[in-house]
Amino acid sequence: MNTYIGSALNQIEIALKTTIEMVETIEEADSQQRPDDNKRSIGELLEHIAVICKADLLISNGATQKEMDEYYSSVALLNMQDIKNAIADNYKTLKDIYMNLTEIELQERTTSYWGVTYSRYEWLLEIVAHIYHHRAQLHTLLVYCCGKDLNISLFE
Repeated sequence: MNTYIGSALNQIEIALKTTIEMVETIEEADSQQRPDDNKRSIGELLEHIAVICKADLLISNGATQKEMDEYYSSVALLNMQDIKNAIADNYKTLKDIYMNLTEIELQERTTSYWGVTYSRYEWLLEIVAHIYHHRAQLHTLLVYCCGKDLNISLFE
């Protein structure tokens, strides 16, 4: 296994583990909270976080906008348990694929449907950043919209 891949996957795992800890503090009423009328609700943000690993993997593999729209519309996460399961399942999919990529495959460059080109390793770094970004949003929403006193360590 590539040490850098293992380290990046570890950071994703830490972020997702702490995200699940936050999910466990959420009541159904909390999921409807939104910081502004034109922003995602907590529930919508959680659905997005739950699919990042798989969605970004599909994007990194060259999925078209139509394929991504079809993927997003196929996702039905009805409750917090579904969200936790999707987070775990989609991370496992990402990890299984990245753990088996060769050095040559990690250096292979792919282009997203909106025209951004990265190596597969750079796409993994993008996924790390994407998850941490939305985990921070979730933390902020739970603290400031729901008044939760989260006693969750976000970093090891």
